[in-house]
Amino acid sequence: MATAGQAHKGALVLRLSGKSALYQRPGANPSDAKRGLAAKNSREEANTQINIALTRHDSSAINMPFMPDGTLQIEELSGSHPGIKSLRLTGPLLLTNLFEFQSKVRADSSPNLILDFTQVPLVDSAGIGAMVGAYVSRQKDGRSLRLVGVNQRIHQALQVTQVENFFHFYNSVVEAEQAAV
Repeated sequence: MATAGQAHKGALVLRLSGKSALYQRPGANPSDAKRGLAAKNSREEANTQINIALTRHDSSAINMPFMPDGTLQIEELSGSHPGIKSLRLTGPLLLTNLFEFQSKVRADSSPNLILDFTQVPLVDSAGIGAMVGAYVSRQKDGRSLRLVGVNQRIHQALQVTQVENFFHFYNSVVEAEQAAV
């Protein structure tokens, strides 16, 4: 577990497993950073702490592959019926890669679009915004948007942002296609 202490003139003191470490922000004076470290070491643990725990060790944790570069691959697929199209996404939907997603969704003119999230480990707030934008533009034109394979992490993010009710969720592309017919 890591905790962060208070910043002192451009320095941030991190406490990793009982040992203090110093992170100096660019342009900060090194002597200010050292004073910040000394002050942190003398303070009690009652200071505000920020948990930087990146993994969960409980039974509700989801085992997802690590995607360090954040690339998103989008595969366009024809549906089993006329008027149905699928986009199979692989990778996280993030601010850094959502422009291709937005472009493909906007270019699609099919009455029914299925977004396959089976291989999407996470979506950030910009990704959620892009999903809502896709929903709004398709609804405005009388076209549907269906989500397949949304994992618990993404589903919870949609619940927290209170946009979950905009979407129709399915376990498989076949199930979503049947609902669209």
